[in-house]
Amino acid sequence: MDAFRHLIDAPQLLALAAALGWASGVRLYLAVFLVGGAGYMGWIDLPPGLQVLQHPGVLAAAGFMAFTEFFADKIPYVDTVWDMIHTVIRIPAGAALAAGALGADNQAMGWIAALLGGSLAATSHAAKLTTRAAVNTSPEPFSNIGVSLLEDGFVVFMLWLSATHPVIFALALVLTLGTAVLLMIVLVKFLRAVIIRLRRFFESGRVSQGRLDV
Repeated sequence: MDAFRHLIDAPQLLALAAALGWASGVRLYLAVFLVGGAGYMGWIDLPPGLQVLQHPGVLAAAGFMAFTEFFADKIPYVDTVWDMIHTVIRIPAGAALAAGALGADNQAMGWIAALLGGSLAATSHAAKLTTRAAVNTSPEPFSNIGVSLLEDGFVVFMLWLSATHPVIFALALVLTLGTAVLLMIVLVKFLRAVIIRLRRFFESGRVSQGRLDV
């Protein structure tokens, strides 16, 4: 197994931090499971801030959630509810993972990585929400399943690319972010609908909490 093991150099480390930030907005649990699994199998030496991901307990939890998300994400409207709930999970997680990749020895670098990782997660998450809201207007479920499978494969590909070809990954990430912004502009009416739903969702949560407090 040592033949497969390699140290992560600076470009790969930067690429990994960016990849985890971006992937957290699309497939958080899959990203954690794949990166942690690669460290556990000895394929890569994870930075100190990410070595917790290769703990068997973390791998089991991430694997279970990735399995659940795989199916939840392919059911029309269930995927939107799932994404809405994970708005408050994916973005902080993207920030934390990026900070873990870069900030173990430098507090300032950790904060910079957290801001960038959170921004990447927020962008990819918003683009996912917008795109899936548009896809859900289709009466048949196959387009939803197809888009979801494409997202699964693309996350795996981007994580692999960040570890093997960091410069190419950087170019791919720029193109991906540009496409995400373009999609949100083109599908602006669906983005507005998602924002309204999110507002109602969180407002209903506050109302329910208030009733419980009473």
